[in-house]
Amino acid sequence: MSLKSFFDYLEIEKKYSSNTIEAYRNDLNVFAGFLIDEFEVNNINNTSYSYIRSWIVDLVNKGISNRSINRKITSLNSYFKFLLKIDLISENPLTNHKALKTQKKIQLPFSENEMVNVLDIDNYEDNFTGVRDRLIIDLFYTTGIRRIELIQLMISDLNINNKYIKVFGKRNKERIIPLIDSTINILNKYLSYRDELKSDETFLFITSKGKPVYEKLIYRIINKYFDTISTKVKKSPHIIRHSFATHLLNNGADLNSVKDLLGHSSLAATQVYTNRSIDEIKKVFAKSHPRNI
Repeated sequence: MSLKSFFDYLEIEKKYSSNTIEAYRNDLNVFAGFLIDEFEVNNINNTSYSYIRSWIVDLVNKGISNRSINRKITSLNSYFKFLLKIDLISENPLTNHKALKTQKKIQLPFSENEMVNVLDIDNYEDNFTGVRDRLIIDLFYTTGIRRIELIQLMISDLNINNKYIKVFGKRNKERIIPLIDSTINILNKYLSYRDELKSDETFLFITSKGKPVYEKLIYRIINKYFDTISTKVKKSPHIIRHSFATHLLNNGADLNSVKDLLGHSSLAATQVYTNRSIDEIKKVFAKSHPRNI
């Protein structure tokens, strides 16, 4: 009963996405299976830190990365905190746990030239699929929205006359993002092609069969077009989001404004995008410092 209550809590109170909840569910199920197989413990609520430590050792021996292990332990920790909250346990076995050390992932944004090149109209066929693909990449770059936010955009979230879209981010938090004229032009062309499909689907982005787009399709679109203009290994909606934030900051945007556009709850989350190149920093310094005569 406590597991079901926990997942209801994540969905209703914490407003986590279905993908996040599924990841938590999988982590807890795997750990529960480990408890049964290794210690004949049938109730995850009766675990101790020694059991969890054994699981960590088992995961390491199986070649699971420290980053993935830390995520799995985060799932357990959230569950035990929930049990404390509803008074089903008196102590969290992970209270004194220290996360495994991980190498900091370096996220390299696309350059401004790469983004100009990938959005060149000659890269796209003048049909429904081509215009849709161009609009998807354009929206990622000109609004900074997350992958799931783009997939869940509804036609009703558009306000073309006032040049903005309404986005529902993490924990269903609403924000308004302005649209530039070039994006609106592509959007209008896409809507014209979309109308010809006569789909009843209310999601903005659909396939040629009139069904909602999905995660794997988005990644295929990103890789298809970026493979021709970039040698970067990592190509994803998040890297475009990273590029959006980095390019805004490099061109003088205020950090708080970028935070609001990205839908971050604190500046700390936005500051990961402030690692400008040393050349950019030198330019700003040379232009701005009063002693640089």
